[in-house]
Amino acid sequence: MGTKQFTGSPEDADLRRADSLAREIFSDVANKWAFLIIEALGERTLRFSELRNEVEGVSHKMLTQNLRMLERYGLVERKVHPTVPPRVEYTLTEPGQALRATVDGMCGWTHQYLGRIEAARRRFDA
Repeated sequence: MGTKQFTGSPEDADLRRADSLAREIFSDVANKWAFLIIEALGERTLRFSELRNEVEGVSHKMLTQNLRMLERYGLVERKVHPTVPPRVEYTLTEPGQALRATVDGMCGWTHQYLGRIEAARRRFDA
C-alpha cells in the first residue's frame, strides 16, 4: 500500500475511513516511541545520542525509524552540522510543538488515572 496523496477532500481528514490520509498519519504518529521522542524533545534541541538516553529502552533502529517518520511529517527538524564526525540535532517544528500539547495532555491523563487503571487491571486479571 502506497502513501496516500492529499486531495483536499473531507475524506482525507476522516479517521473513520480506512483510506483516509488522516488515519495513515494518526497510525504512524500515535505510537509509544513517537510520543516519547516528542515528549523528550519538548522545547529543546537534542542530538541522537542524547535522545537515545532520554527515551529509555528505545533501540537505535526504532529511534532512527521514528525520527525519520517524524521528519517526513514535518514534526521534527533534523539539522546536520558540517563537522567531523557530523553532528546531527533534532528539534520539534511548530506542528510538532502543537502535537506535543496533545502528548502532554495524554501524560497528564496517565498520571491522573494511573491508580484507577492499575486497580481495574488487577480486578480484570483476577
